[in-house]
Amino acid sequence: MNVLAPEYADGAARRRVLAREIERLAPDVLALQEVSRADVAGLAERGWHVAPHPRYGSDGIGAVLAARQPFASVTTDTLEVTPRTARTEWCGVTAARLELPEPFGPLLVVHHKPSWPYGYEYERERQAVATARVVGRLPAARHTVLLGDLDATPDAASIRFLRGFQSLEGMSVCYQDAWASAHPGEPGPTFERANPLVRRGDMPEAVDRRIDYVMAGCGPHGPTLRVAACARVLVEPVDGVQASDHHGLVADLEPPAHPPGAWE
Repeated sequence: MNVLAPEYADGAARRRVLAREIERLAPDVLALQEVSRADVAGLAERGWHVAPHPRYGSDGIGAVLAARQPFASVTTDTLEVTPRTARTEWCGVTAARLELPEPFGPLLVVHHKPSWPYGYEYERERQAVATARVVGRLPAARHTVLLGDLDATPDAASIRFLRGFQSLEGMSVCYQDAWASAHPGEPGPTFERANPLVRRGDMPEAVDRRIDYVMAGCGPHGPTLRVAACARVLVEPVDGVQASDHHGLVADLEPPAHPPGAWE
């Protein structure tokens, strides 16, 4: 979830709503964008193991990946693919390995945050390729999950590349979009004008967009994890408080009963 930097719209009240929702959902892995260093420290104080993104903005805002258990390894890249990325000073990727018990086994979690401006799809394409190359250089895990505020709709080239619908720079990969898998044909916007913080924010004329994702990595025979459920969270205000200008996304992923690549 992009939780909106705390200096906007009564950040303290929004953070309290967010903390309660995280406690209610009890996720194993958490990826947050527009967090402060104080937010990250607060997660650590609550027992989360944290892996901050490699860059923070001059305003102290960045992103963080967190998990209930320690990361076995963490790799980062700043995704500075063109001179224009200097304007998006906290873009980057963090790829962290979790040694999970069976039946999961090793899991690589990739928190990808590309450049946000509307006209930067060229950068987002190159950043998606850069992230894919980071993943490709790491020791193979049984499963890979990619997630984050990707600042692009499903029809954008950067997302099509990640979903295996097209190649970029002579390379191709494939991840299954959890929302599209669980809700075929449903738009599921995560940044929409019905949200009062969108109308109050610096993109007041934005049309409804689905730009936040959870994606399950694919092997030669398709996704290695089954999307059991996927839902938007904190869509409506809680006690009169809208948590963020983005809606959150939660996905339940599980090993399939029939492993890909083998006949029953």
